[in-house]
Amino acid sequence: MQVTVANSRVSGTARAPPSKSYTHRALLAAGYAEGALVRGPLVSADTKATARAVDRFDGDAERVDRDWEITGFLGDPAVPADVIDCANSGTTMRLVTGTAALVDGTTVLTGDRSLRSRPQGPLLDAVESLGGTARSTRGNGQAPLIVDGPIEGGHVEIPGDVSSQFITSLLMAGAVTDRGVELELTTELKSAPYVDITLDVLDSFGVDAEERTNGYRVAGGQTYEPTDGEYEVPGDFSSTSYLLAAGALAADEEVVVEGARPSAQGDAAIVDVLREMGAAVDWEQSTGRIFVERSALDGVTVSVADTPDLLPTIAVLGAAADGSTHITNAEHVRYKETDRVSAMAEELAKLGASVEEHPDELVVHGSDSDLGGAHLDGRGDHRIVMSLAIAGLVADGETTIDGAEHVDVSFPDFFDALADLGADVDR
Repeated sequence: MQVTVANSRVSGTARAPPSKSYTHRALLAAGYAEGALVRGPLVSADTKATARAVDRFDGDAERVDRDWEITGFLGDPAVPADVIDCANSGTTMRLVTGTAALVDGTTVLTGDRSLRSRPQGPLLDAVESLGGTARSTRGNGQAPLIVDGPIEGGHVEIPGDVSSQFITSLLMAGAVTDRGVELELTTELKSAPYVDITLDVLDSFGVDAEERTNGYRVAGGQTYEPTDGEYEVPGDFSSTSYLLAAGALAADEEVVVEGARPSAQGDAAIVDVLREMGAAVDWEQSTGRIFVERSALDGVTVSVADTPDLLPTIAVLGAAADGSTHITNAEHVRYKETDRVSAMAEELAKLGASVEEHPDELVVHGSDSDLGGAHLDGRGDHRIVMSLAIAGLVADGETTIDGAEHVDVSFPDFFDALADLGADVDR
């Protein structure tokens, strides 16, 4: 799908979609349990992939109105009757690789072309260390994957600078092993707030896990039991970042974003980033509402070590700010649905932005940028598409983005929300 966004002003109220990260974990946690009603989940291409995986392991995921009713497999996943297709969802593949390691038999995991290019090797090595077998069919640490269990748990060393999802996968599975799992990190942990989200969900499902000096530990023999058999998903701050950026760059009066209650999400840092850049932002945490007005922005230096999904949003803000914006500690952002560092550098340059790309950094010189409409490639990446659409609000003329349908991964109603705020959007 192709979408064209014209230079526009926006105002009014929008609601953040439910959190993708929390939804993935809640669906799988309900699968590990006897079951649960997951209230207010994000229903998107990625989360549907996790729900299908729960089905494959002999659970059942059924939509009931706006909720997901999960019948679980009580920590004892069955051998899947078919290959598990994770589509474009790296979170699904990594989280359910741990589930597959519990199975007394063989599980095959695959996905689309993009997902089959993403690194899985450290997680496969960890499964091997815990007594299972796990391999890439092509021997390159990438899907398709073949996993055999069951693992009993134990101690494992794993790098923390490739993906925090490896840690999440092993913690969630480790709780139902005999011995539990002790994870020792061999490198600095990137994207640590995503593990905080995992610990938050585990706690809500009655599972004890803890952070230690050099890693994490989850005891074995535990049972997933959500309070009152239900779990409610909070709003998504990664998606909120695009709405806030729209307000900071293009608000006619003010933009109000609802559904932004505090949680363990690291991407709530977007509020502080905007404030540091000079934006007029007010977050009423008690009501979950954030108010933002169009403001003159200044360049900043921001580390995305813990918030990789914010890089595209910050890059767009930097392109419209005075001075230069340095986005640092960004190497791991290259291993997402696409290489987001290169993608943003190349697509912003098409719009007239002055950009420098380094191995671990993206520098955007807003003072040297003159944004004008262009024909852009969304790279099959939902976050690239949404951030470029926000850039289109302040670029002269019209900006056309190919592959806009990929917003279904995390924010299916994104273009509706943008149009409802008054943006000139042609789909």
